[in-house]
Formats: sequence, C-alpha cells, structure tokens
Amino acid sequence: MELDLYSDEYYMKQALLQAQQAYDEKEIPVGAVIVAKNRIIARAYNQVEKLHDVTAHAEMIALTSAQNYLGAKYLDQCTLYVTLEPCTMCAGALYWSQIGRIVIAARDPSRGFSRLSPPVIHPKTEVSYGLLEFQAEALIKDFFKKMRTK
Repeated sequence: MELDLYSDEYYMKQALLQAQQAYDEKEIPVGAVIVAKNRIIARAYNQVEKLHDVTAHAEMIALTSAQNYLGAKYLDQCTLYVTLEPCTMCAGALYWSQIGRIVIAARDPSRGFSRLSPPVIHPKTEVSYGLLEFQAEALIKDFFKKMRTK
C-alpha cells in the first residue's frame, strides 16, 4: 500500500527514519520533521553525544532549521512530527515558536512535557499522540536494551 505523500503517517515515517539515524549513531533514537504547506522544511535527530550538547535534541535542531528556512521565529502554520514526546526543555522552545500542531508517536511518562501542570505547550497548539507508537517505542526499547547489555 502506497502512503499519501501528505498524510500524517507519511510524515511520521519520515521522523522514524530520522530516529533510526540517531539509533545507528548510538544516540537516543528520537527523530523529528517539521512540515509547512505539505512540505518537509526540517529534518532532525538527537545529536547530544555527537555534538557534546545537552540541548541537541531532535526537536531543538528541527525548530532552528525550520525557523532559518522560513526566516521567521513563529511556526504557527507548521506541524512537528516527533517520535517521542518532547521533554520540558523542548516543550518550552515549542511554546515560544507557537508551533501550530504537534503529532507525537510515543508518550514519555518519565520525562515528557505532559506530566507537568499547567501545560507548557502554547494554548493554541494542537497536540495528538499515538501515530506509529508501536514502531517508535520498539526502537527506543531496543536501543536501551542494547545499552544495558554492553
């Protein structure tokens, strides 16, 4: 079955490809893409180890890339597809970007922004969970399983 090029599932699969790249580089496998007007304008994966930078999360890199591409700090007409629920640092940056929509594959009950109250996401941002959740969770679980056996 061929995926519709402009479907949420297609874009999340692109984020999963970014997560796989992180996995292959021994980074926590989180991937993100940002879409504007049915076009991917930013792709990113975690690069904390590679860059020796605790802020080099997929979402942060994607935000910077999208803002540079658009020449604007606000992303209210954009959608972020991310394989793992953003942490509070990333959620703060997403708040300030006023991103229009966030599609999250897997929840992160220990470090995800949704555990905070009040919410740290912009009130106008639409958030949904669970798209390709199994694939995203499997990648993360496999990564940490391999890390524990070393």
